[in-house]
Amino acid sequence: MTTIQDVAALAGVSVSSVSNVLNGRTERLGRETYRRVEEAIRQLNYRPNLVARQLKTGNAPLLGLLVPSTANPMFGELAVHVEKAASEQHGYRVLLGNTHRDQDQEARMFDDLLSQGVRGVILASSRTDEGHLHSAIERGLAVVSYDRGGNGEPDSRIDHVSPDNMKAARLAVEHLVEQGHQRLALATPDVKTISRTLKRAGFLDAAAAAGLGDQAQVIEGATGPDFGDSHLADVGYRLATRIAGMARRPTAIITINDMMALGLMAGLQAAGLSVPHDISVIGMDNLVMGAYVNPPLTSVDMPSADMARCMVDMLMQRLAQPDAPAREVLFQPSLVKRASVAPPPAGAHRAAPRITRKKKA
Repeated sequence: MTTIQDVAALAGVSVSSVSNVLNGRTERLGRETYRRVEEAIRQLNYRPNLVARQLKTGNAPLLGLLVPSTANPMFGELAVHVEKAASEQHGYRVLLGNTHRDQDQEARMFDDLLSQGVRGVILASSRTDEGHLHSAIERGLAVVSYDRGGNGEPDSRIDHVSPDNMKAARLAVEHLVEQGHQRLALATPDVKTISRTLKRAGFLDAAAAAGLGDQAQVIEGATGPDFGDSHLADVGYRLATRIAGMARRPTAIITINDMMALGLMAGLQAAGLSVPHDISVIGMDNLVMGAYVNPPLTSVDMPSADMARCMVDMLMQRLAQPDAPAREVLFQPSLVKRASVAPPPAGAHRAAPRITRKKKA
C-alpha cells in the first residue's frame, strides 16, 4: 500500500510538503515543488486514508453542496463546476444533497455533514432568512450562500455569491424592446425566493424605464403544496394555456428560468401558437439543453463556472480564517441570443378593439 512517505521520497520533498499539497496549502510551496508532488501522487496512484486523516484532525477533505433539487439541471451544472473547482484547486471532494428549499431539511443536513467531519458547505437558494444557520456556524461549519444575497441583517460569518438577478431581467427586457416589443410579461411560479423577487423587480424597473410600465405584467403560475424544481416545466406548460386565451396577450414573455421557458414553449405550441412568430420567449440560466430545443432558446447566461470557483475559494478562505469579515460577490450575467425571439407579429401594436354594448330598448 502506497504511503505518504513513498510520495515524499519519489518527489524528493518532505512529508510536510506532501501534506500541504493534499490539504490545499499551496501558498507554502514553490511551483516546482508542487509540480513534483502532484506528479508523484499521479505516478503512485496515491489515495490518502481519509478515515485516519479525520481521526487525526477531526476534519475530512470534503465540502458540502446543498441545492434545492438537481431535477433542475441548472443545479446539476452548478454541482459539476463546484466539484471540479474543489478537486482540482484544493484536493477536496463534494457531498451533494437536495433540500427542496426546506429549512428543517437543511438543518438536518448540516448535522449530518458535521458528524462526517465536513466543515464547509455551499448552500444554494435558501428560501427565507438565514437564522437556522447560526447553530451550525457556532459548531464550526463555514457557509457560503449562493444566489440569495444578504437579507438586510447579514451574519458577519456568512459569505454570499450571486448573479446580478436584476440586471439579468433588465438584459432580457432591453433585448425585447430592441426587437420592437411593447407588451411584455414575466412568467414565474407563485412561490417566492430572493432571486425571483430580484428578477421581478428588475423586470418592472426595466419596463418602466422603456416607457412600458403600463404594458408590462407579471404572470404567476399556481403551485401546489408539493411543488419543487422538478415541476417548473409543468408550471410553464400550464401557464401557456392561460396566456393563449388572453384577449390581448403579451407579444414577448420572459421566464424566471429556462425550465419554465421550455415548458412554456411546449405549451404555446400545443395551443396552436408559434414561437417566436406569435410570441417571443426568453429564459434565464442558459442551460445546455436550451440550444437544442426548437426553436433554440434565447437566455440570460449566469456564469455558473466562475461563481462555483469563487464559492469554493471563499469557503476555503473562511475555513482558514473563520473570523474574517463576510464578503458578498455579484457576478454579471450576459444575454445569449437565439431563435426564440423575433419582432412582434404584424398589427400587434394596434389599440385593443373597443367592445360596444347595445343600448337597452
